[in-house]
Amino acid sequence: MRSRAKKQLTLPVFLALQLSLLFSSLSGVTSKMAAREPFFSLKWIAYYGTVLVILFGYAIVWQQILKYVPLTVAYANKPVGLLWGMVWGRLLFGERITWNMLVGALIIFAGIYLMVTEYE
Repeated sequence: MRSRAKKQLTLPVFLALQLSLLFSSLSGVTSKMAAREPFFSLKWIAYYGTVLVILFGYAIVWQQILKYVPLTVAYANKPVGLLWGMVWGRLLFGERITWNMLVGALIIFAGIYLMVTEYE
């Protein structure tokens, strides 16, 4: 029987996790772009095809990250995708970022910090 080494969140793995969440958030961007196109048009199909490619790639990367990070820590970081959604909304679609959204983002980061440091 193999002994399992304790999984720890190192800086390279943390960065890979955050990059994967950034990549995953792009599926929301392409979904919104698809929603602007006529149903079943060529652009609509291309955008949703891109969503599937992004989610497929993210699923593979996510499985690799779970080799190095405890599941609880990895899932505690998933709300970062909401923050990327705010950034993409502002940069690509001209959406407003409100104070409530910023306070919510701070709460999310505080929760991630507490979860990750509590686990260690």
